[in-house]
Amino acid sequence: MTLVVGLGCQRDCGVQALLALVDSALAEAGIDRQRISALASIERKQAEPGLLALAQILNVPLLCFSAAHLSAYEDRLSHKSAVAFAHTQCHGVAESAALALVEHLAGAPARLLVTRRKSVQATFALAGVDANPDNHRTRS
Repeated sequence: MTLVVGLGCQRDCGVQALLALVDSALAEAGIDRQRISALASIERKQAEPGLLALAQILNVPLLCFSAAHLSAYEDRLSHKSAVAFAHTQCHGVAESAALALVEHLAGAPARLLVTRRKSVQATFALAGVDANPDNHRTRS
């Protein structure tokens, strides 16, 4: 299964705050952090030091998308944030970025496995797609 963590954060959010949010959300979902394929966010965060450091700690790439690209996922979000929209022009960075990157990597429709989790400085979401959907079909 391809698993991607989507993240939104305040400017200069520290890596420890991001790591704590990621670890707590993954633990709650019963998912080991080594299963994460990549991190995703919005383009304006592509040089954010905390996100870059987190990607290095987790040994995964950080890929970022434009607000216009992320807005295409608006109807699939669990929560639409007016605050996020005011700052980024999309209603939910973490969820939409996670969905966008999973679909980019897997070439198949993604779903949210963990909806938006929020800390004081950041938001987290986890999206995934089964690498082999035939594994879940009942055989006759």
